[in-house]
Amino acid sequence: MATYVVGDIHNSLIKLNGVLKRISLSYKDNLILLGDLFDRGAAEPDPVGVYFRICGLDARVTWVRGNHDQLLADYIYQYYGLPEKKRGWVRPYRYNSFDLMSKRLTEADMLNIADQIMKLPLQVEMEIDDVKYLFAHAMTHNPQAGVTEADAYLEGAGSEQEYLVKGVDRYVSFVGHHDSSYQKGNLQGHYLDKAPSSVWVNETGNLYMMDCGCGLPGGRLACICLETGERFYS
Repeated sequence: MATYVVGDIHNSLIKLNGVLKRISLSYKDNLILLGDLFDRGAAEPDPVGVYFRICGLDARVTWVRGNHDQLLADYIYQYYGLPEKKRGWVRPYRYNSFDLMSKRLTEADMLNIADQIMKLPLQVEMEIDDVKYLFAHAMTHNPQAGVTEADAYLEGAGSEQEYLVKGVDRYVSFVGHHDSSYQKGNLQGHYLDKAPSSVWVNETGNLYMMDCGCGLPGGRLACICLETGERFYS
């Protein structure tokens, strides 16, 4: 049994398939998705393909809610919450996911996806081989701190620089959201592989940034195995 953590996918079915092919998931494995399955996607965005690929995996999947996932869910509720004759007055969704999905899915399908997104956890805690892990989209928080505001997990809260240096005491945290290329030149950590589209870890060794620009030109989708430390990119 292995546990794999995957960064922001952002509609990139081709890159998702590339990573999945390399890790060869089994039904015993755990796959943790750090959110932002939707929006963007570079030249070949496929939000429907990404969603159904994840749903069809023969593994134990944990999907942590991302800010783009919630943006999409909020828009779906807004749009389909209006009478059909008034929907044309709604400002278009700021990214490409809604249009791409609504062309292929029914209203009921779209609302079911929105319901699923809003039931996703903001943070997941897990212990593997006596190591305590936290998984959230933008920022993790000590479970005993009682942080309940969604934005604290989806966007981050407090001093980001302090968080990058210290992480969360007694836990190893994995997050996405912020493109790891922004850490180029940050001497408080280092890239594990070829910079800058690589997993970045702070010098304390307790905070891993997994968003490597997937969904943007030149970006990569990153995956790491917690038990072995092996990294996979597509």
